[in-house]
Amino acid sequence: MRIELKTEIPGPRSRALMEQRRAAVARGPFHGTPIFVAKAHGAVIEDVDGNRLLDFASGIAVTNLGHTPEDVVQAVQAQAERFLHTSFNVVPYEGYVTLCERLNRITPGSFAKKAFLANSGAEAVENAVKIARAHTKRQGVVVFDHAFHGRTYLAMSMTSKVGYRQGFAPFVPEVYRTPFPYAYRSPEPDASAWALREFRELVLHHVGANNVAAVVIELILGEGGFVDAPVPFVQELASFCKEHGIVLIVDEIQTGFGRTGALFACEHYGVEPDLVTLAKGLGSGLPISAVVGRAEIMDAPVEGAIGGTFGGNPVAIAAALAVLDRFEADGGALLKRIQAVGEQIGARLLAWKERFPIIGDVRGIGPMRAIELVRDPRTREPDKAAAQALAKYCYQHGVVVLGAGTYGNVIRLAPPLTLEDAELDEGLVILEAGLAELGRSA
Repeated sequence: MRIELKTEIPGPRSRALMEQRRAAVARGPFHGTPIFVAKAHGAVIEDVDGNRLLDFASGIAVTNLGHTPEDVVQAVQAQAERFLHTSFNVVPYEGYVTLCERLNRITPGSFAKKAFLANSGAEAVENAVKIARAHTKRQGVVVFDHAFHGRTYLAMSMTSKVGYRQGFAPFVPEVYRTPFPYAYRSPEPDASAWALREFRELVLHHVGANNVAAVVIELILGEGGFVDAPVPFVQELASFCKEHGIVLIVDEIQTGFGRTGALFACEHYGVEPDLVTLAKGLGSGLPISAVVGRAEIMDAPVEGAIGGTFGGNPVAIAAALAVLDRFEADGGALLKRIQAVGEQIGARLLAWKERFPIIGDVRGIGPMRAIELVRDPRTREPDKAAAQALAKYCYQHGVVVLGAGTYGNVIRLAPPLTLEDAELDEGLVILEAGLAELGRSA
């Protein structure tokens, strides 16, 4: 057993620290789990009260290799002893070039590629749009309902959920939104056909294809609730972009580095995006992101037009190179293990859907799975309160989970991809008990 609870959750030291946080820290940042971490390793978080919880959130799908993986920690320590920072824009260093070479090699696409490194997912998205605009000499950016692309102004303007945008208007212009093929909530039986029709109507007749620089899509919505786009939709979208000279940007910030059972979600779809944005799992907890894509597009901005003081920090690069080493070791054995984890999670969720009427939908690819909770399976009315209650039940019983969804009614599972079978089962048992408790209280 990994879970060990010595106090109520949150415990007294966590509660005291939360009071200090309220006095010292701005109100804006939220906390899905009201505990303060003291240390973490593998799939286990230990809080300041000595409680041990299973982490099924991975810092929002970041610690894909688990907390403090030995090889990553050693790489970080070794680099920290050499140098911490020079800024690639002032004095460059070999690690930056090496990581770009490796990302060019492993990301989808059989064409010549180049890469650019930054600090965060939002920064990667913003730079990808800048690069696409420089290449096409167009301004329009098309995004999708339920999308999340970040919190900086352009990325926030591309993000759908009102809670991330409230009070921050006006937003960046020339951003256009179109429906995502959300099968469970589609107004028509064929979600792909409906969403494609709406997309074509917007681009061809309201914006003008020759005014669109880029289409940006998450193949599997992250904050939007782990909704996976149908393969036919994505392939048609890619063909449309190619036909009209529009840069297709696939946001793999949350899906990359094994989260779906493949190194990149694109591999499930058979598409080769013009540009791909990466972050989260790339650094195993250290802040690093990347834009990777067609060399001729990546070279569109003039020298000095993209960059930043901290982008591609050498310590974060060392972590990223260790992450790539792990995925390439032993003939890709890690990905085979991750696929097995995904099969186990998927089977359990499908069984729960049959058992618990409160579950309207289960979905996802590989270990990237979610359950959507509803008040009534016939009306599909979202049940945000149930999702909040389930998340609370989980952390009070020793499992950290993530809420999600435009309507706040989704629980997404994003455990470390290296967790053991016993740890996976222990966590899922708690989640199942929480669903049973919700059923009894309904």
